[in-house]
Amino acid sequence: MQSPFIVELTEQNFRETLEGSMNVPVLVHFWASAQPESAQVIPELQMLAQQYSGAFTLALLDCEQQPALASQFGVQALPTIALFINGQAVDGMGGPQPIDSITAMLQKHLPSQDEMQLKQANNLLQQGEHAQALAILQTLSEELKNRGDVKLATADCLLETKQFELAKTLLSTIPLEYQDNYYKGLIAKLDLHLQAADSPELQRLEQERAANPDNLELVCELAVQYNQVGRDEEALELLWNILKTNLGAQDGEVKKVFMDILSALGQGNALAGKYRRQLYSILY
Repeated sequence: MQSPFIVELTEQNFRETLEGSMNVPVLVHFWASAQPESAQVIPELQMLAQQYSGAFTLALLDCEQQPALASQFGVQALPTIALFINGQAVDGMGGPQPIDSITAMLQKHLPSQDEMQLKQANNLLQQGEHAQALAILQTLSEELKNRGDVKLATADCLLETKQFELAKTLLSTIPLEYQDNYYKGLIAKLDLHLQAADSPELQRLEQERAANPDNLELVCELAVQYNQVGRDEEALELLWNILKTNLGAQDGEVKKVFMDILSALGQGNALAGKYRRQLYSILY
């Protein structure tokens, strides 16, 4: 099976492979084609390596083809499984073993599925893929979500996806020990948004709209401005209050602005989902 997570050990690559255990655990399976029972579990090990998507490297050593290499490891019986972490053997099993037993041994040393997902989310965050990172962070267990570092990462994603109210609420719950420079940077970003969200231009539009509540062109303009500074719920609520009694208001312009804001928020946005459902309830 061709996979970046599976390697056939040879004299040429064994040192590099074991050095790789400084970063990712390496599971070595010692076997020989002359002993079929030692090869029976290999397909299941390969599937396991694929399922874990790089959480460990599976290294297969055919002791019949590589006797000198096998002797360096001091293998006494086949099959044998050995787990290497930081260049050292930390666990192992001798004799034929069911895949469940091997998996249980691995799980004692590997990060949990949640931890692996958190690592993936952090990598996406570093790459600027905030929406994708947020989608993963929201699937984590409640215990992990409540960790200070996870809250900070989530707040970062919320700010970058313009979900400012949710970010503000989350940042208010950050424990004191996590209020570091990262936290201060997020607070500064939120403060900048709050200042922009109450600009003189917005205040002027709000005053004009208050004086002319039936001017739908003004309503649309104000909703667009709200959306541009991340006050999406106010924008949608403003438009919805008109649409729920008149879908064709302002020759369809109110509905168009409403739909444009929903599209900009994206399919996975909870606020957009709420207002889509409300719209569908009167359409169908």
